[in-house]
Amino acid sequence: MGTASTGPDTMEATRAPGLSITIEKNPPEARLLQLGVKSWPKWGCPPGRFPLKFDAALTCYLVKGRVRAAVKGSRECVEFGAGDLVVFPKGLSCTWDVVVAVDKHYNFDPS
Repeated sequence: MGTASTGPDTMEATRAPGLSITIEKNPPEARLLQLGVKSWPKWGCPPGRFPLKFDAALTCYLVKGRVRAAVKGSRECVEFGAGDLVVFPKGLSCTWDVVVAVDKHYNFDPS
């Protein structure tokens, strides 16, 4: 991927080692039923940039929208959208660049 940047974002790495975003593209309906996704709370947001820090693991299922997420302290940047099941581990910091307004179901892991 190239050499590491020495920009301000990489200087203040608050990301715990080994944390990364997991994306399950278009999981089967049986998986969504098993997780109880439809009973999870819903949340939405307009296009824009949002810095986020996860104090608990978050699993979300995007009903609509498109997001690019850049992991703080890393060169990792992932893209996900409608139909994707996404897991953000506890301790991860990232910036969401919401390209298309988001509507999602979400669930925080209490552990």
